[in-house]
Amino acid sequence: QMQLVESGGGLVQAGGSLRLSCAASGRTFSNFALGWFRQAPGKEREFVAAISRSGDSTYYADSVKGRFTISRDSAKNTVLLQMNSLKPEDTAVYYCGAQFTSSRAILTGEYEFRYWGQGTQVTVSS
Repeated sequence: QMQLVESGGGLVQAGGSLRLSCAASGRTFSNFALGWFRQAPGKEREFVAAISRSGDSTYYADSVKGRFTISRDSAKNTVLLQMNSLKPEDTAVYYCGAQFTSSRAILTGEYEFRYWGQGTQVTVSS
C-alpha cells in the first residue's frame, strides 16, 4: 500500500500562486508514476499534470500549461504542483495519484492510478 497526503491548498486571489505538496509513504517512491487531478463542484475529476517515475518527463493539461509545474523530490518522497497565475476556474479539490510502473511512461488517465490522496481544496477568488 502507498499512502498519499496532500497539503498546501487554500484561498487565493486571481493571479496569485499556490504550491501543493503530496507526501508519499509505504512503498518505494521511485517506482511510481505520479499525477495531479482536480474536481470542481458538479464536474468530473480531470487530469492536471503528470510526471514519470524518473522525473525526466512531464505532461500538462492544456488548461494549465505554462502556469503550473509538476516536480518530484525523491529525497522527501514528495510530488509538488506549483500553480501560478491562478484563475477562478482553477477552483477545485486537487488530488494526487500514484501508480507503480516499471517503465518511463507518463500516466494521464484517472483509471490508471491505483493510489489516491484525500484531496486539498483550492479556491481562487475573482
